[in-house]
Amino acid sequence: MSGNSLVLPIVLWGRNAPTHCISSLLVMDDLATIITGCHDGQICLWDMTPDLEISPRAMLFGHTSSITCLSKASAVSDKQYIVSASESGEMCLWDVCDGRCIEFTKLACTHTGIQFYQFTIGTQREGRLLCNGHYPEILVVDATSLEVLYSLVSKISPDWISSMSIIRSHRTQEDTVVAVSVTGILKVWIITADVSRMQDLDPVFEEESKPIYCQSCQSISFCTFTQLSLLVVCSKYWRVFDAGDYSLLCSVPSENDQAWTGGDFIAADKVIIWTEDGCSYIYKLPASCLPASEHFRTDVGKTTEGSIPPLVYSIADRADKQLLICPPVTRFFYGRREPFHKLLVQGDSAGRLSLWKLQVSSTMSLQESFDKLKPLAAGIIDQLSVMPGSEEPIKVTASVYIPSQGRLVCGREDGSIVLVPATQTAIVQLLQGEHMLRRGWPPHRTLRGHRNKVTCLLYPHQVSPRYDQRSLVSGGVDFSVIVWDIFTGEMKHIFCVHGGEITQLLVPPENCSVSLFVPLEHSGTRLHHTPQVNRTSTQGTKLI
Repeated sequence: MSGNSLVLPIVLWGRNAPTHCISSLLVMDDLATIITGCHDGQICLWDMTPDLEISPRAMLFGHTSSITCLSKASAVSDKQYIVSASESGEMCLWDVCDGRCIEFTKLACTHTGIQFYQFTIGTQREGRLLCNGHYPEILVVDATSLEVLYSLVSKISPDWISSMSIIRSHRTQEDTVVAVSVTGILKVWIITADVSRMQDLDPVFEEESKPIYCQSCQSISFCTFTQLSLLVVCSKYWRVFDAGDYSLLCSVPSENDQAWTGGDFIAADKVIIWTEDGCSYIYKLPASCLPASEHFRTDVGKTTEGSIPPLVYSIADRADKQLLICPPVTRFFYGRREPFHKLLVQGDSAGRLSLWKLQVSSTMSLQESFDKLKPLAAGIIDQLSVMPGSEEPIKVTASVYIPSQGRLVCGREDGSIVLVPATQTAIVQLLQGEHMLRRGWPPHRTLRGHRNKVTCLLYPHQVSPRYDQRSLVSGGVDFSVIVWDIFTGEMKHIFCVHGGEITQLLVPPENCSVSLFVPLEHSGTRLHHTPQVNRTSTQGTKLI
């Protein structure tokens, strides 16, 4: 590759960590890596030591909406693959080792849960992803190509699936998929060797359908210690069922108006249940719920006084008690390889991870990791952004890179827009020298027009050559959209007809009718006026 065609991407982080409101999390089987997905669509990889010290390693960008679920996508140790899904139906297959996106697909449905399932055909092991969500079936997807192979369908009362669990049989070649629908009906599918090999999109119908009256089901877990019990957690109660005939063994309601959000077995006789406010509790099950006990099933369908002991202890009460944007995400994991830790992991809207291993706990946030860096990371234009009387730089809230001009455009929290040469700006951050002592270096231009934070920037010519290469478009929280001449710094137009802050700027497709646009006087700029929804756009730029 010739030198003038080589493009080397560089990421420069400032002293402030990016926002990371955690919506989903996963711990790899070796307990050395934690993966978190956030509502912004990014995925963060965290390294974890045997002493439970955690630190962020990489940020993965590939989704355009909130991450709804994460799952491992391989069982072999030399291929650490995971799959992620978003609210917009996107699915990405990632290599955890180097952060590469290996495969991508988009379906017309939203997944809320994914579980990895491996089976053997002859001497070959193949992986499948069982997906449930906002659709009345369970989709079975190839773990390598992300292609939908077949589906598990309900004949009786089909509805969205709230949660599911895979029960692996060590005695037969048949495995079982148990799921609970949003209406509280338990569904059972049998996965035989012939079903596992299916690739013709034929539906597989359920073997059993039974109402268990578990509305608002949050999670369903199979007891791997006894292989004879199921834990179903709903927002107002949790229940233990016999995994053989799905009869109720015990039921415990929530207290003090708290809402349960999940749970799991941590031993044959203990379960851990967590709430939406971040607290987790361990309960000891009564003898009637223990298959090894002579009192097993003696109180089927009953909850007698004293059959469920009181709370043993609370192990995961959030220490900081700070107000969170959304409820934290909690999951229980235990290592299938050394070290065989049993870990409770929690992620919150502040980008903080908290871990508990019995009585040992650990916590770390993205911001705390950034604060520990020596020297502190310098932002791309921090040297131009320090406010008088303050050591904190003005926050960059939007940016766009223009390769054809070698410019980086940064919108800031105070409403200003800074244009800098990208290469010289990167040199300031990456290389030390006398240029670091020059005031106002690198050379820059500041555009002022917004009265408050700049939320989005767009250079339309970069998307389509039909737009003037002089035009830059910006939007802000002050309800305004401004068109700038990027060469002179002049404000060409300002539109203030919106009823809210501008969140995104988009260029419409090439096949949009020209008749929809009304020419304005400067540089062929066009105004797209849609009075029904009160939207405007500049030079064919669609505002949302």
